[in-house]
Amino acid sequence: MSLQNTNITSKNYKKLSIQVSLTGFSFCCFDTLNNIITSFKEIKFEATNKPNRIEELFSEAFKNNPELKSTYDEVMVIHTNNLSTFVPEPLFDEDYLGSYLQYNTKVFETDFFTFDEISNYQMNSVYIPYVNINNFLIDNVGSFDYKHANSILVEKILDNSRNNDEKKMVVNFNHGHFEVIVVQNQKLLLFNSFEYQTPEDFIYYLLFTAEQTNLNPEIFPLELLGTIDKNDPFYAIAYKYIRNISFMDVSTLQQKNSFTTAENQKHYILFQS
Repeated sequence: MSLQNTNITSKNYKKLSIQVSLTGFSFCCFDTLNNIITSFKEIKFEATNKPNRIEELFSEAFKNNPELKSTYDEVMVIHTNNLSTFVPEPLFDEDYLGSYLQYNTKVFETDFFTFDEISNYQMNSVYIPYVNINNFLIDNVGSFDYKHANSILVEKILDNSRNNDEKKMVVNFNHGHFEVIVVQNQKLLLFNSFEYQTPEDFIYYLLFTAEQTNLNPEIFPLELLGTIDKNDPFYAIAYKYIRNISFMDVSTLQQKNSFTTAENQKHYILFQS
C-alpha cells in the first residue's frame, strides 16, 4: 500500500516511520528535504496474554502522541518478528510463500504471507506481518508502505560489506531474541534468528553459527547492534570466546540525527527506514 501525493504544492516534506511489535513500538519523523530525523520516541507495552489487547494499546498510544496523527507525505511501517526468511530470486515463486516459512516457523492456512523484494541482491524476504496492527494503522494513518525489519537490516549490512572480501558476522541483539547475519562482499552467507534466555544460550548459538560457516573465533570480526552494551553479561561472554569483537560503526547514520551512539545502534533499523 502506498500513499500517493502528486501535487508538489501540498507536500510538507515529512515522513513517519513506525517499527511495530507485540511488546510495543517506536517511531521517528524525518525531514525529507534535509534528510534528517527530527524526532523519535519508543513506547513499551505492559506484558499481556490477550492478543486483542494489542489494538487497544496502540489506540491509547496514538491518543497520547499527537505526532502520530500529523500529516505526512509518506508513512513506512516496519514489522518486527522472527516469522521471516530469505529466498534467492531463482528459487522464488510468489504462489508458494507459506512453503518457504514452514521449515523455520509454525504456519497455518489462515496466515497471511507477503514478501519484500530486495532487488539489488536478487532475493526476497518472505514473512508474516501483523495483520491486526496493519488494519489499525490503515484506520489511523491512512495508506502506507510496510516492510519487515530484517529486510532493512540485511540490505543495509550487505551495502556496508561492499569491497570487503573478509567474512563478517553481525548480531542484532534484542530482548529475548537476536539475529545473526554472515556476509562477505555483498553476499549473504547466512541469516538466522534465535531466542535466548541466558548468556550461555547466546554464545552457544554464536559459536555454532561460526562453526557452520567456517569462521575461526580467533580471527573473524563480530559486529554488534541492538540493545547490547559493554556492561552486559551477554557482551562479556562473547568477548571471552571471540577475539575480534566490536560495535557497528554508526557515525554516518548519526550525521542525520542528534541521538547518541547507543540509540543509533539500538534503533539502527528504524533510523535507516
